[in-house]
Amino acid sequence: MSKQKRVAAIHDISGLGKCSLTVALPILSAAGIETCVLPTAILSTHTGGFTDFTYRDLTEDILPFAKHWKSLDIEFDAMYSGFLGSFQQLSIVSEIFDIFQRKENLILVDPVMADNGMLYQTFTPDFVDGMAKLCKKADLIVPNITEAAFLLGESYQPGPYTRTYIESLIKKLSSLGPKQVVLTGVYFDDKKLGAATYDKNTDTISYSFSQKFDGVFHGTGDIFASVLLSAVLNGFELSKAAQLAVKVVTQSILRTRAAGTDLRFGVNFENSIPYMINELGLLNKY
Repeated sequence: MSKQKRVAAIHDISGLGKCSLTVALPILSAAGIETCVLPTAILSTHTGGFTDFTYRDLTEDILPFAKHWKSLDIEFDAMYSGFLGSFQQLSIVSEIFDIFQRKENLILVDPVMADNGMLYQTFTPDFVDGMAKLCKKADLIVPNITEAAFLLGESYQPGPYTRTYIESLIKKLSSLGPKQVVLTGVYFDDKKLGAATYDKNTDTISYSFSQKFDGVFHGTGDIFASVLLSAVLNGFELSKAAQLAVKVVTQSILRTRAAGTDLRFGVNFENSIPYMINELGLLNKY
């Protein structure tokens, strides 16, 4: 039996709303991956569509957390960062990458900071510059198109897009440092939405599409990135990992819409976990 993979997941915890660690932990664990959580903040709910939510900043706890792990000689097969709650956390997470980086492990940065052409209200242009520096240390980044534009210092362009634009964007993102890029929110018409992947080593671009839905679906970016990482750590090529992530997100949205659930509370990804496990080939693996 092969050694179990281990991931350090550096995200916030929203008690209600299905995003960040409450998405990453169950998905990665279901994929057979030991998931060590390093919370950046604790909120009663996520910030999309809710008011009066509680927020506790854990900036001062993050580095001591990581140094204690290091004192135990812990090694990680991947480090996975998502929402960071302050500008200061960017340099702290960068230091954590240095502490645990080794030749064999993977650093995935999901540069959570913007959507629909705008930065989230808690972030400033300085945060964008710091996130671009953090992405330089990553092997794989998973921005949406708004985040990609900010990282590159370009103006946001609304879709539909052309292949020429997407392929130029994704290669410029790779020039920041990461060998692999997955760009989400890609669409060429109003019928299909998905992701583009780029592997710098092979200079190959691929696309994964599914049905395009109107509306805002909180947490789907975290679902996508977590399934993507789960597949990559289970030996999937990047393009195949993105296809699985698109499928799981699509299933989750369809299930939630059919149930008429309040979209602020996130989407029903839980009932797609058996499908993901089967697609990863884990049911009969052991």
